[in-house]
Amino acid sequence: MQFDPPLEEGLLIRRYKRFLADIETVTGETLTIHCPNTGSMLNCQAEGARVWFSRSNDPKRKLPGTWELVETPHGRLACINTSRANRLVEEALLAGAIPELAGFSALRREVAYGAENSRADFRLTYPSGEVFVEVKSVTLGYNMDCVAAFPDAVTVRGAKHLRELSALAREGARAVLLYCVNLTGIEAVRPADDIDPVYGRALREALEAGVEILAYGADVTPQAIQVTRRLKVVM
Repeated sequence: MQFDPPLEEGLLIRRYKRFLADIETVTGETLTIHCPNTGSMLNCQAEGARVWFSRSNDPKRKLPGTWELVETPHGRLACINTSRANRLVEEALLAGAIPELAGFSALRREVAYGAENSRADFRLTYPSGEVFVEVKSVTLGYNMDCVAAFPDAVTVRGAKHLRELSALAREGARAVLLYCVNLTGIEAVRPADDIDPVYGRALREALEAGVEILAYGADVTPQAIQVTRRLKVVM
């Protein structure tokens, strides 16, 4: 995925009210832009951090741009725009870059399923049946450890998705949770039990129920992002 038009660089002044961020551009302009991330953004919102944003010329938009990338205190690049994860995974699926999910004949987005009224990010059709895929964007890294963690805040919704996937797996369907790690310098992913132990338990229960847990890392630069490699999942 290429950033088109190219991203612009700045420094983070502050993030506030979850969806707002004040930045200073390299030309000295102060802007309030959209922050497309509902999480805590732990280690991704340090004041003074280098950021990259996409600018919009749409006169109907209330804010002039969208925050896309940040340089973390540990020198990594993270894509904090969580909506990018599904697009990246879809690109990888269509390119056959995720071998575990290759060979499907049809792909549908946002498919309703489950007793708790969830929507799968993708439903893939194979000769053997349907596969339901949930995608989670991972940006939380600690120190210089090469293991990222999810979630970065308590996620009731995330635990619900795991319950729904577990129910599918118990019924004999193929269910997949795919972590899209939009953070450089990472080799593995683990549940953030210190942040959300309920999610961690639900993840392990899902694995026991037959849910496939996959993690793929993305190369992140201010020019482009691309899913490139399989990562370990540490339970």
